[in-house]
Amino acid sequence: MKNKLATTFIIISTLLAPVVAHADSETDNSHPMTFVKDSVITTKIKAKLAEEKMSSLAHIKVDTDQKGVVVLSGKVKTQEEADKAASIARETEGVTSVRSKIRIK
Repeated sequence: MKNKLATTFIIISTLLAPVVAHADSETDNSHPMTFVKDSVITTKIKAKLAEEKMSSLAHIKVDTDQKGVVVLSGKVKTQEEADKAASIARETEGVTSVRSKIRIK
């Protein structure tokens, strides 16, 4: 009887362990997933800037926070290039707002 009870307990514990682990992992992984999302947004913007084939756009630094706010910094040759970089960032999926700290040299 004791063996049957112990076996039942082990089986129930084994079946519930993945449920507990899954519930625990959802709360703990929120920060890494946010980091991945931010990295994806940053990468998309950098790729779009590189596609423009303007040499100074390739040197713009792009930072994205967990809320989708993008900060652009660096130096460009003209105001048109600065405006183009900000426009590209605004049009990127997942971006909530854009702050431009781009300077014209």
